[in-house]
Amino acid sequence: MALSISIAMCTFNGGEFLPLQLASIAGQKRLPDELVVCDDGSSDGSLEALHEFARLAAFPVHIVKNERNLGSTKNFNQAISLCTGEIVVLADQDDIWYPHKLAAIQAAFENPSVPIAVFSDADLIDENGRTLGLSLWQSFSFGLRDQKRFANGEALHILVKHPVVTGATMAFRREFLRLISPIPPNQVHDNWIALLLAACGPFMLLPESLMQYRRHQNQQIGPGRVTLRERIARAQSTGPNFYMQEIVRFRQIYERLEQRRAEFPFTECALREINAKISHREHRALLPRTGAGRIPKVIREILNGGYWRYSEGWESVAKDITGVFDNRNRD
Repeated sequence: MALSISIAMCTFNGGEFLPLQLASIAGQKRLPDELVVCDDGSSDGSLEALHEFARLAAFPVHIVKNERNLGSTKNFNQAISLCTGEIVVLADQDDIWYPHKLAAIQAAFENPSVPIAVFSDADLIDENGRTLGLSLWQSFSFGLRDQKRFANGEALHILVKHPVVTGATMAFRREFLRLISPIPPNQVHDNWIALLLAACGPFMLLPESLMQYRRHQNQQIGPGRVTLRERIARAQSTGPNFYMQEIVRFRQIYERLEQRRAEFPFTECALREINAKISHREHRALLPRTGAGRIPKVIREILNGGYWRYSEGWESVAKDITGVFDNRNRD
């Protein structure tokens, strides 16, 4: 018997792109068993579009209008918790799914390896639907080497280094909801979910693009750095304050793993990696202001491999030696 599939979607003033996303869900070769949508206080016609879609859909559509704005993380936590299917597929309001997406996800979960979660690549498009000639994984620098490592059971190592799993491309078994919920509101929901699931069991990547991922000015969290200008801007916007916030988030994941240790099969590996990541981020956050004072500390971190295991290699080394970041992050 086929696994039941729920889609968890969050909306907030997404009326410009939402109809195309809903149409792509209705056009799936393998229709979902339900669509759960939590609207976070839209004022642009999104709710009207959802109710009209629900009236015509060939599957149940459950719409929840929040009494107050919850924010993206808490809203996704709510949408996921309301799903009843065996598989939960996350959906953003502004993307476009290819017709075979749900069929490919179902086939992946029927794999003999019995994955607990899967995620795919995606094709990037702009706000007008034009292709950007780049995939989501390419924008994250998630290359073949790391893809092979991920596929060979090193998902934890890759995810601690950098978040390569985008929520809009992810699906997981609902039975693991008890381990990931509640999601702390300061967390990015897809990073939190992906790391904890990777500590539970097999996490499968699907190298095929199963959807179009839209880049536009109003999205809360976008893909990776596509152009050189974006890479420089990213370097300038990440300094000590950014690293300290990241440390807080990793400590929260560490605490959840400690609290539910017996239920995470790969707890020990996860805790070791997270500890090392925190140590590396503390090194970067506490570097001296002057270049001369930085160099010995950077060299030590080069020698222990931290820049390659937990940052972006020579790019991060150059950033730390030169001190290229926005001084506002010193506040």
